[in-house]
Amino acid sequence: QVQLVESGGGLVQAGGSLRLSCVASGMIGSINAMGWYRQAPGKQRELVAAITSGGRTNFAESVKGRFTISRDNAKNTVTLQMSLNSLKAEDTAVYYCNANVGMLYNDYWGQGTQVTVSS
Repeated sequence: QVQLVESGGGLVQAGGSLRLSCVASGMIGSINAMGWYRQAPGKQRELVAAITSGGRTNFAESVKGRFTISRDNAKNTVTLQMSLNSLKAEDTAVYYCNANVGMLYNDYWGQGTQVTVSS
């Protein structure tokens, strides 16, 4: 089993910044990719950003240029920096950390952390 623990959510004003962190532990083996998804009320969970072990990144169009993602392979952590003074009310959601692990590409999820952007 793989456990993912997120931190860093909270309430922030529009135009502010926030950083989310996630650490993976347990029977990790080889982590293929780590990333962040979000789910707003009444909407489907969507990819926000992901990063491979080699550093290749993928971002949702809605966050390109506003969010960055980084990863420490040695520490099994992934960080989502929501910054550039650009958080919007529509970024409000529960953010979930994801890790894709092993040769079978199994997905694991964190418990989620609430991000609320007040306008």
